[in-house]
Parts: sequence; structure tokens; C-alpha cells
Amino acid sequence: MGSERFIGRAGLAAGTALVLAACSGGGSTGGSSSAGSAGPAVSTVPTATPTPTPTRPPYGPVLSTSIDPVTTALAQVTAAKSLTDLDAVLGTVGTSAQAAAKALSKADEPATVSTAQTELVTALTSLATDATKVRSDIKFHEVCAVGSAEAELGASQGLAGVSAALTKMTAAGYPTTFAAPQLPAQQSRSLENGTMVRTGKLRGEGEFKVDNGGSADAVVSLALNGKAVHSVYVAKGKSATVEGVEDGTYEVYFSGGSDWDSDAKGFTLDCRFSKFEDTMAFETGRTATTWTVTLQPVADGNAKTNDVDPNAFPQP
Repeated sequence: MGSERFIGRAGLAAGTALVLAACSGGGSTGGSSSAGSAGPAVSTVPTATPTPTPTRPPYGPVLSTSIDPVTTALAQVTAAKSLTDLDAVLGTVGTSAQAAAKALSKADEPATVSTAQTELVTALTSLATDATKVRSDIKFHEVCAVGSAEAELGASQGLAGVSAALTKMTAAGYPTTFAAPQLPAQQSRSLENGTMVRTGKLRGEGEFKVDNGGSADAVVSLALNGKAVHSVYVAKGKSATVEGVEDGTYEVYFSGGSDWDSDAKGFTLDCRFSKFEDTMAFETGRTATTWTVTLQPVADGNAKTNDVDPNAFPQP
């Protein structure tokens, strides 16, 4: 009976040793078969595979992919036939320039073009801002013709900066298809004070006097049924008189601005379009009628004016 109790305790001790050996993953110093079976369990742990280093994309294609949409958008500027068309093109110019700046700011450029890339990103951001500014000037009639809007873009520091930075890229071995459009220079044309832009018959006896005390040149028109009959150019700070106005009741329109385009018969910069609320009746009786208008606010003035949509303004 006593011998059986001893064997039971010894077996329990051996079993405990096996469990401990299996949990610890190590062999016993006694060289038992249980200790030897723990070794292969360690060798089954998988070996980690090293992550390969990603290959950098070639810089040339990255540069071209970023710049090509800007080139395409700029090529459409000179094809615009109206301010509405040009506004849409300028929106694309701004969007593509901003996208190119963002992409290149994250590009892994070679050390040889690091400075040029920094300059390019700055210039592209500036070009996007400049295109947005031209669009704003179109909206608020600061530029009133396609030519003047193109000229404003042509004077953009951002556009010049993009060209300069890409010239450096080409010299460093990274050419692109970029080409800045040939855009006109801003002009400052005007007419002699008192020049008749539109001359009707002028066979009447009425006189129409205009005093332009404003800060911009103006063209003032006498109109019948919404169509200009007589239009006179009045320089800022000057006065002019139209003689021989025929009898009739006229509406009085005036436009102001700078850079007069004689072909288009309109100002191309800083345009304003207005109309006097009251009409002016010219009648020939014992005496002829004389009307005088002043194109700046006066203390005792009795004539009110309203702004007019440029599309509804009668051509002088």
C-alpha cells in the first residue's frame, strides 16, 4: 500500500514537469524524451519577410503630368470670343494651376531642381490667384473687354514666374511642353474732348451741354426709343456742347471709364453705365431749348441717375 502511494506522487511530479517544459518551450536538464519534443515547437515560428523599399517615380513624368493641364488651359485663353467664354477659361486656368502646385509640393524632386521646384510651386499658386482676380474684375466691370482681360492676365507675376521656373527645369534636364500664350499689353486710348462718337442729323436748334467733373472720361448719349442719336466724348475735368439737337424728348445715357476702343465704341477698363431718370425735351419756339447736365454730384442738383445693365445699354 505504501509503495503505491509513492509511485502516484512520483508520477504526478513528472507530469508537472512535462507541463512546465511545454509551456516554457525549453528542454529539461535531465535529457528526458518530453524535454526533447519541445525543441521542434520553437522552429515552427515563421520568419518575417523584409518590406521592399518603394521605387521613386521618375521626376520628369511627374512634372509633365502636373504642368500639361496648365498648358492646355492657357492655350484656350486667346480662343475666347467673349468675356463669358474667357471667364470659364480662367476658371480652368486657376483650378489646374492650383492642382499642379499641390502635386509638385509633394513630389520627391532631385536635389538639382529643388530650388526651381520651390519657385515653380510659388508661381503656380500665384497664377491661380491672378486668374481668380481677373475673373473678379470681369464680374465687377473693372475690365470690360476680352483684350483688357487678356492683358491683365498677361501682366500676371505668376505667369511670368511659371515660365522662369520651367526654363530652369529645362536647363537641368527636365523639359515640359509649357508655352505661355502671347497676350496683348494693356492700352490707354482716348478721344479729343468734344469728339462726336455718334452724330445724328443735327438740323435743330437745341443745345446740349455736358460738364464732366468726374474722375474718368465719359461718353454721353441722347437716345430715342432706347437707341443713341447723338453721342459726345467728354474728357474728365472738361465740358462739351452738342449744337443742333432736333426737337424731341430724349433719354440721356452716359458711360464712363478708361481706354476707349473706337472699334467697339466702349471703354475697356473701369466701366460704368448709367441713365438719368428724367427725360429731356427739346422744343423750338420763340427760343431754342438748352439743357445742361453735370456728371458729378452737386449740392443743388435735381437730376437722379440709375445704373444700367451693360447688356441693355445703347451703343453710343
